[in-house]
Amino acid sequence: MSSEETSNIQVIPADKNKIKHIWKVAGILGLITTLEFIVAFTIPSGMLKLSIFVVMTIVKAAYIVGEFMHLKHESKTLMWSILLPMIFVVWMLIAFRYESWAILQARGW
Repeated sequence: MSSEETSNIQVIPADKNKIKHIWKVAGILGLITTLEFIVAFTIPSGMLKLSIFVVMTIVKAAYIVGEFMHLKHESKTLMWSILLPMIFVVWMLIAFRYESWAILQARGW
């Protein structure tokens, strides 16, 4: 490239609002992760711990989907078409957990 050629590169100033929003999202996800670690190391194993983890995972997943997949800015119908199946899957997992516990109790394990 000779010194006579000019570059068409334009430097755009940083968008302070976008950077602030990214730090806010990182902070919220970091806070939820910190709470998950606190629960993991302070609460003994059992249904309470499992329930807390399931709820926190759903909150974290919903926040990630809302922010990074921009679902928060979509129509409510699209949002519910994604969230309702997830709610039913979580319900199914909880139902399987209770059912397996009942089977183990019936067998005397």
